[in-house]
Amino acid sequence: MAEYDFLIVGSGLYGSVFAREAADSGKKVIVIDKRPNIAGNVYTANIEGIHVHKYGAHIFHTNITEVWNYLQRFATFNRFTNSPVANFKGELYSLPFNMYTFNKMWGVITPEEAHAKIKEQRKEIKGEPKNLEEQAISLVGRDIFEKLIKGYTEKQWGRDCKDLPSFIIRRLPVRYTFDNNYFNALYQGIPNGGYTKMVANMLKGIEVRLNEDYLQNKELWDSLAEKVIFTGPIDAYFNFRLGNLEYRSLRFENEILDKPNFQGNAAVNYTDSETPWTRIIEHKWFQFGVDDNGIDIPKTVISKEYSLEWKPGDEPYYPVNDEKNNSLYLNYKELAEKEEKVIFGGRLGEYRYYDMDVVIAAALAKAKEQLN
Repeated sequence: MAEYDFLIVGSGLYGSVFAREAADSGKKVIVIDKRPNIAGNVYTANIEGIHVHKYGAHIFHTNITEVWNYLQRFATFNRFTNSPVANFKGELYSLPFNMYTFNKMWGVITPEEAHAKIKEQRKEIKGEPKNLEEQAISLVGRDIFEKLIKGYTEKQWGRDCKDLPSFIIRRLPVRYTFDNNYFNALYQGIPNGGYTKMVANMLKGIEVRLNEDYLQNKELWDSLAEKVIFTGPIDAYFNFRLGNLEYRSLRFENEILDKPNFQGNAAVNYTDSETPWTRIIEHKWFQFGVDDNGIDIPKTVISKEYSLEWKPGDEPYYPVNDEKNNSLYLNYKELAEKEEKVIFGGRLGEYRYYDMDVVIAAALAKAKEQLN
């Protein structure tokens, strides 16, 4: 008999949710992670009383009531609303694109005037948009595309907008109102105390070992458990035998500043092509500038975010879900389905860009399937 019912590789949201459900069902569970900390890419570090999002900004938002209610077991959420600002060579615009954006761009006052302006500019696109550039112009016109989409998107993906698929931008929020809330979500916020505290609450009472690389000692770890939940990269599991799946990666430059306010907003996107970073995150505004005791924080922490072409050894962030990579993933998925005791889950295990709520919903569904 194996020592554990489930070995869970990765302590991010998928692994931690599955671990909690399995433990609550009376299963013996161990979670391992090759990082020195729990929580995967939602890991937050406490610096100067600020919960710094070490792997990029994570703003929880969902329309799935079951997921929202589930998380209330592990955290209370503040009322943070995502209202990013776009900086184009010193000109500041509202994101999502709304009446504030249209007024700043064209001087229009009414929704009718804004609609007429966009309608006129989108005439250059004939038929179904064939790429991201055409899709963006068909949504918001040439002016907004050139100032607020083109430079940012090309930095983010490392490719010309004409070479990117249209679906990337199809859900872009465009509003003829003054609503600055980026997400159309029923529930939204940031966990009080940070995401690391929330995940620690999920893993309470569960054996966790950090700095453990499953793939370096795979046979030993496999021998310890009846089943394995693997949330790492699916191609790495198979030692890249069919080739590398591609990702975009990120690099962060973090600074502690001896001032209470750097930019006045949690996220400012730099949308010109000349600025090398894509955005600056000022983490204290995710918690309204106060620490866990409600006291104003005198310093601030900022992160400049740079988008990079991924190479083996880099941290994988965004799957490049183009035709070539999706086809390669399907070949890996075929191999995965032959692994009788291993379940592949999460963003890297399924090579899919998942929002946090969808990751949690997927983990809950898989746990229900495996534990009933």
